[in-house]
Amino acid sequence: MSATLGTLIKQLQPDWTIRAYERLGDVAQESSNPWNNAGTGHAALCELNYMPEGKDGAVDPAKAISINEQFQVSRQLWSHLVSTGALPEPSSFINTTPHMTFVHGKKNIEYLRRRHDALKDQPLFEGMEFSDDPAKIAEWTPLITRRRNKRQRIAATRIESGTDVDFGSLTHSMFADLTKNGGELYLNHQVTGLKRTKDGTWRVKVLNGVGRTRSEVHARFVFVGAGGGALALLQHSGIPEVQGFGGFPISGQFLKTSNPAVVAQHKAKVYGKAGVGAPPMSVPHLDTRVVDGETSLLFGPYAGFTPKFLKTSTWFDLPFSIRWHNIWPMLAVAFHNFDLMKYLIGELAADRRKKMNALREFMPTAKDEDWELITAGQRVQVMKKDEKVGGVLQFGTEVITGADGTIAGLLGASPGASTAAPIMLDVLKRCFPTEFPSWEPKLREMIPSFGTTLNDKPELAAASLASTAATLGLPTPQKALV
Repeated sequence: MSATLGTLIKQLQPDWTIRAYERLGDVAQESSNPWNNAGTGHAALCELNYMPEGKDGAVDPAKAISINEQFQVSRQLWSHLVSTGALPEPSSFINTTPHMTFVHGKKNIEYLRRRHDALKDQPLFEGMEFSDDPAKIAEWTPLITRRRNKRQRIAATRIESGTDVDFGSLTHSMFADLTKNGGELYLNHQVTGLKRTKDGTWRVKVLNGVGRTRSEVHARFVFVGAGGGALALLQHSGIPEVQGFGGFPISGQFLKTSNPAVVAQHKAKVYGKAGVGAPPMSVPHLDTRVVDGETSLLFGPYAGFTPKFLKTSTWFDLPFSIRWHNIWPMLAVAFHNFDLMKYLIGELAADRRKKMNALREFMPTAKDEDWELITAGQRVQVMKKDEKVGGVLQFGTEVITGADGTIAGLLGASPGASTAAPIMLDVLKRCFPTEFPSWEPKLREMIPSFGTTLNDKPELAAASLASTAATLGLPTPQKALV
């Protein structure tokens, strides 16, 4: 998010001074690190949580379309940056990986069929296929069907034009271009304080991790893109807009294999259906990953709990985040989310055998010796006030801006980095209302669909998908055969 915002500002206002402070010795070591996330180019092509089934069995595609629209904005920005040389060879950060959804059981198959019917004719979902034929699904990805009980009814959807994104590589490349063009990046520098001064600027206190020296800088605008560390800094800033917000940390693990014989048999991101009480980030999926040019498979995530807000932070993050104004919303969230608590307790109690059994529901032939368990990134879901129930747990991204637009921060995760571009455009519009109108021509040059939507304009959607596909080395979506 920070890399995207810095890149946009430098493109729009190259004379502005931009400084980025990173607490660790390199950027993209927390949630953006490729092994700390699934790398899905989230376009709602395969994620069922964007189209929940109504009580009457109906499915509404509106949320899925909205997520896909946002991903297209990011895709257009990346395409522009590649075409201008600001980003390197696109295969270094984005690769074609079909997106699939896999379910079993009569009820789930009927739901998946209705979901497919609702999406197949939407322009941004061009090429979506459905099959309940095991032989056809085996052609798509044989690991799912091999040695599966033949009496088990299964179904899947697939879109060949899905993507796998290395957000770590993308972040590094964006910061490399930013610093090349005058931006400043300070590694091993931790922001320890934010305070508004009488002249309207922000006094930013910084601790240099090498030598433990302290310094201050005054800024007209501050963006807090510190992942799990953002809540504490926003609370420290004293802005009233953060009152009532809390954080619920969820950790995760993946099973990973780099065995070439196994990896060669699966090229897809295959998402299933979440268990009862499971948060959206815990939807099981078997993924192709391309990191540093090498392909692996990941399965998971397995959710867990720790009071830490970052992988490299302290166990006191959660208790230190409690304030008088957010304690009631946090207690209300705990009271109203017993299913989630039960789910997390079950996940914490799961041993390796149970984790492998979960994998075998997707891949019946999985062998213990091929898979290692790795720790994924830390996610901090948003808890906030709610007039009806006191507090709600929000599985999404929340942008908080000060009343005068001089500070903004990002809380939450899903769908995260995939929609970084539209989220940061929203930050720019909120925080720079005077400058934003003059930036719009440049934004339309960078993002041709800026200010409009694609899905309700079939020709424009097709043109955008084809153009970005050509620049990013991706296939152009083709109409599915039925």
